[in-house]
Amino acid sequence: MKTIAKGLLIAAVAASSMMGATKISGAGASFPAPLYYDWAYQYQKETKNRVNYQSIGSGGGIKQISNRVVNFGASDKPLKTAKLEKKKLYQFPAVIGSIVVAFNVPGIADESLKLKNSIVADIFSGKITRWNDAAILADNKGLKLPDEKIIVCHRSDGSGTTYNFTYYLAESSENWKNNYGAGKAIDWATGIGGKGNEGVASLVKQTPFAIGYIENAYKEKNNLSAAILQTKSGKWVMAREENFKAAAKYASWTKKDNFYALLALQDGDTSYPVVAATFILLPIEKVETNKEVLKFIEYAFKNGDASAKKLGYIPLPEETKDLIRSYWADKGLVK
Repeated sequence: MKTIAKGLLIAAVAASSMMGATKISGAGASFPAPLYYDWAYQYQKETKNRVNYQSIGSGGGIKQISNRVVNFGASDKPLKTAKLEKKKLYQFPAVIGSIVVAFNVPGIADESLKLKNSIVADIFSGKITRWNDAAILADNKGLKLPDEKIIVCHRSDGSGTTYNFTYYLAESSENWKNNYGAGKAIDWATGIGGKGNEGVASLVKQTPFAIGYIENAYKEKNNLSAAILQTKSGKWVMAREENFKAAAKYASWTKKDNFYALLALQDGDTSYPVVAATFILLPIEKVETNKEVLKFIEYAFKNGDASAKKLGYIPLPEETKDLIRSYWADKGLVK
């Protein structure tokens, strides 16, 4: 991602000196940041228009767009209509991604460790503290799991990734639901914190016997291992593209509620359990800058699917993109 960001910066400097080029700024979720960097780089190469995106977490993105610091916000936690109306914002999804449970246990390979959803909750709540706990061993016969303390890695900033992950935990465990619930930031019982998906991925990579939750693109970029989880129906499912797609197809979007949807634990025997959309937030009154932002998003919708797939995301279906375009028209964002 550093290479992409460096290339984006170089191209941005060149473009800024060209007559007629526009500049827009966005900030928020780290979940889609690798993709937004790539989209912005390609967009600038073709149009000379600059898009500057800051990966600061969904909480920061919501705050900055609410205060009109940037032209668009990005959040993996969708806002309900009442809050959107209060903050005078529009909202729509941009892409779908998946959250994986990454681990660093020497000798344990990717796609070999099975963790029930309820056990994931018990690990992150501090109820299960060692890798050779009987509850873990029961589903992993043949794996030589060590008698070592589990080092939990979590987000230290307000995060839509955290919101979607804790929502999944709350739906998987009564203990989690009753004691922690779902939120962009929670009072973690155990572990160490990292800023952004970047920070958590780095912690897991550098810390033997660690476990953490990250967007799949960060797992792929850092060559990390991911646990096999369970579908809603209890089937074991790996962190693979076809399983992310299986869950994504159950997404149900409506313009009426500004596309509000949580996608964890969808139906289907191959649906990966922790799939989430990431959303763009626009200020209602910023008519002209909204048009420039939507030019960028429209470019991404038409030209960015290959980049999304390459980086481990799931592009929105064409019917969903058309529904979003209809939403833009209804709101007067486009003619």
